[in-house]
Amino acid sequence: MTPAPTLRVERTLLREYGGLLAAIDEVGRGALAGPVSVGVVVISAQTGAAPEGVRDSKLLSEQRRVELAPLIANWCVAYVVGHATNNEIDAIGIIAALRLAGRRALVQLSSAGVQPSVVLLDGSHDWLTPPRLTLFDDFTDDWQPPPVVMKVKADMTCAAVAAASVLAKVERDAQMVTHAKDYPGYGWDGNKGYAAPEHLLALRETGTTPLHRISWNLPGVT
Repeated sequence: MTPAPTLRVERTLLREYGGLLAAIDEVGRGALAGPVSVGVVVISAQTGAAPEGVRDSKLLSEQRRVELAPLIANWCVAYVVGHATNNEIDAIGIIAALRLAGRRALVQLSSAGVQPSVVLLDGSHDWLTPPRLTLFDDFTDDWQPPPVVMKVKADMTCAAVAAASVLAKVERDAQMVTHAKDYPGYGWDGNKGYAAPEHLLALRETGTTPLHRISWNLPGVT
């Protein structure tokens, strides 16, 4: 069994930066339909160990994720999930859409008076910080997140990041289950917009819906 994630990395960063830490993970990047969603879990140096069973959302059953979500919400200092729609993904691309969803989440926290001192972001690419045009230019966006620390496979080893992935997955999944009622036949209540056989068959036979990412090379769609 995969070792349980811990707060070791998070506590190290909290000692360095002080204040609050925002752990961030995203879900829905590879889906063919629906939003991309960014989960944020905020903790402090006083936050205790994560609820038992917290893992990267991909390692948990749907039922277990749903069971853990309220435990995580009660455990952390604050949490939020930001979204960018399929239309926004088509308009600006997946990386900029991730940034938009993350920005929305952090702005919502800020509006509630929660100001993290540092962000712990899963992966090796900082998609959250707006890019420079060149090394000599100012940032192209006047919004800036707190300092961002990257960690590859943070969702596997860092409990707060794993918790963020669970909350993002539960919220996005719930949206796709609701959308499945409006667009039956694509199997979104099960596949959540990913490229499952039922979804691909419906794309070939019925075509796209207003929730599909039409800028993508969708299988079976010409």
